[in-house]
Amino acid sequence: MTDYHKDPDAIAALTEEQYWVTQESGTERPGTGQLLNNKEPGIYVDIVSGEPLFASSDKYESGCGWPSFTKPIDNVTEHRDLSHGMVRVEVRSKHGDSHLGHVFPDGPQDRGGLRYCINSASLRFIHRDDMEAEGYGKYLDQVEDVT
Repeated sequence: MTDYHKDPDAIAALTEEQYWVTQESGTERPGTGQLLNNKEPGIYVDIVSGEPLFASSDKYESGCGWPSFTKPIDNVTEHRDLSHGMVRVEVRSKHGDSHLGHVFPDGPQDRGGLRYCINSASLRFIHRDDMEAEGYGKYLDQVEDVT
């Protein structure tokens, strides 16, 4: 098993926006994330720890302005968030403790009913063709069905 952790070198390499989102629980502006319209097969990992979070086969277009997924692969924790005068469920990476976004109960009912609304700035995308070489080969079966 790979040892996923909050990597100080990865944090030092973050852009200002990536740092703000992952380390200070910020939110990128809707419609601006570089992974919003990504339709390639692969997985999305925490930009700080590298831990696998979401598969492309669970990504869908929700119209909310951020990448949306129906479920995580693994390594996602949920926390009550009372900020901004709302009651929400924050989603963080388990080992890197990066702020990822929020989960809402308004996702596709036929796929579990959840919408994981995730900031592109907290993610690194690994294309299916590169997954084995980057050590994520055991997750290949989660992205084979992408059309």
